[in-house]
Amino acid sequence: MKTVIFVYNPVSGEAQAVAQLDNIARHYQQEGYVLTLFRITREKGLTGLAELIGTLNPVHLLVAGGDGTVNRLVNYLKHREVEVPIAILPMGTANDFAHLIGMPDNLNDACRAILQGEVRRLDLGRVGERYFINVLSCGLFTEVSQKTPTVLKNTFGKLAYYFSSIGELPSFRKMHIEVTSDEISFRGSCLLLLVFNGRTAGNLNLAKHSSAEDGLLDVLIIRGENIVESIKNVFYFLMRKKVAAYPNDIVYFQTRKLHIENDQPTSDIDGERGPNFPFDIECLSGSLPVIVPQTTSK
Repeated sequence: MKTVIFVYNPVSGEAQAVAQLDNIARHYQQEGYVLTLFRITREKGLTGLAELIGTLNPVHLLVAGGDGTVNRLVNYLKHREVEVPIAILPMGTANDFAHLIGMPDNLNDACRAILQGEVRRLDLGRVGERYFINVLSCGLFTEVSQKTPTVLKNTFGKLAYYFSSIGELPSFRKMHIEVTSDEISFRGSCLLLLVFNGRTAGNLNLAKHSSAEDGLLDVLIIRGENIVESIKNVFYFLMRKKVAAYPNDIVYFQTRKLHIENDQPTSDIDGERGPNFPFDIECLSGSLPVIVPQTTSK
């Protein structure tokens, strides 16, 4: 039988992975696979996984969790130069990257999509020694996912982010940033900066033209000259069902690499605390082997 290592976080998404373990194993066993469990712990994280991969030589890694869990796994593999395809069961709060590659939320459908899927090489973002699968951000609301307690995420799902974000408004001050790339230079005040490898943040479709297979990052700078007006215009833009041009409040461009300086130090990577500014970001084209449903268009 073919071996798959199942990497799961027992506390992610109301412990769905634990509750659905037998169901997941049933799908895999029916297709001739045997699952070996690897449990992520708070104390040891992913320690020992590389050695297990070397011993078992699995056909792929199955990971259950959200963007943060997938991010930690990808960084672990990249830093150890371990190359093995990953498959994602969306069991986090937003699951932006899983949705980007077309993974269904229903567990049975997701298992079938993986087992009947294909391996494709997707892009990754890199900032310094850190990798990101979906988005790097800074500014308004970007620390919400870091600060929102797990119990609140598990209870209220995506609404937990909106509850938590309200508390940021009274203390928020706009940033002064400088962004440099081959395509554009920007210097000025900013409410929010997003650098996408994916397309959505908290399931909000912000990078409407983005693809994880084009070798480019999609950059959005939400201007900060008029906070209320900018937020209002961005909201109207997001509510449009058809793809429309970005409003003047949003500076948008695509690039392979860029340099960012910011008078506020911290950033966010896939819902986790990112590095301090200044830094350089680049797109690593076709760097990540991922199993995607066969129906997903390129």
